[in-house]
Amino acid sequence: MNWEQLEKLVDGIRQEILHYKSEDKQLFASSSFQTHSLPMLHIISRIDNTIPIYFINTGFHFPETIQFRDKVVEEFGLNLLDLHSLVPKSQQRNRLGNFYFTSDPDYCCYLNKTQPMEPVLAKMDVWINGIRADQNANRRSMREEQMTPQGCLRYHPMLHWTAKLVFEYTKKYDLPKHPLDEKGYVSVGCEPCTRKFDLESERESRWFGMNKTECGLHTELIEK
Repeated sequence: MNWEQLEKLVDGIRQEILHYKSEDKQLFASSSFQTHSLPMLHIISRIDNTIPIYFINTGFHFPETIQFRDKVVEEFGLNLLDLHSLVPKSQQRNRLGNFYFTSDPDYCCYLNKTQPMEPVLAKMDVWINGIRADQNANRRSMREEQMTPQGCLRYHPMLHWTAKLVFEYTKKYDLPKHPLDEKGYVSVGCEPCTRKFDLESERESRWFGMNKTECGLHTELIEK
């Protein structure tokens, strides 16, 4: 795909966002601030950098992710908002005193990611979400527009973008790269549940050895 074709995709996203805004919809986006997240954030910053960007701060992120997030926010001029769990970390331990990510990662994800997002979805109209169909089987089954149980519309502008398109856009605009990329991390999430792994699928390095590929944001907060 040449650059002109890529810019047509970007223009399509622009038109869709402007359409939502013309209907007085309350928009927000969320991001994990990985390298592959940056094209969507950069596109949003070119369209309207006042759109809130929520970062779900679980308290378990790599320090490098927080530093990278702050760098990107400053460089792109983003309107960043942090989301935190409603449950203090002292209450996120099992009977043995260990954090739930050691024994029940689904519940840990619910407390730290899914539950904090629910009130946002109840008050906003459109959730701009950067999932891509080529990331895993669950995401391949999604559509560009889907509702959440809370009545908020999920808009997936990057759904049909490939890793190659993300790379081309990143290269064209010389976007920064997450510092853990060079250390062999394919997909960067919470530190306890992320490991280095060299597989074709971005998501295979998350929750390694567990029957789990999603945190709940894209399974529980979406109507199929």
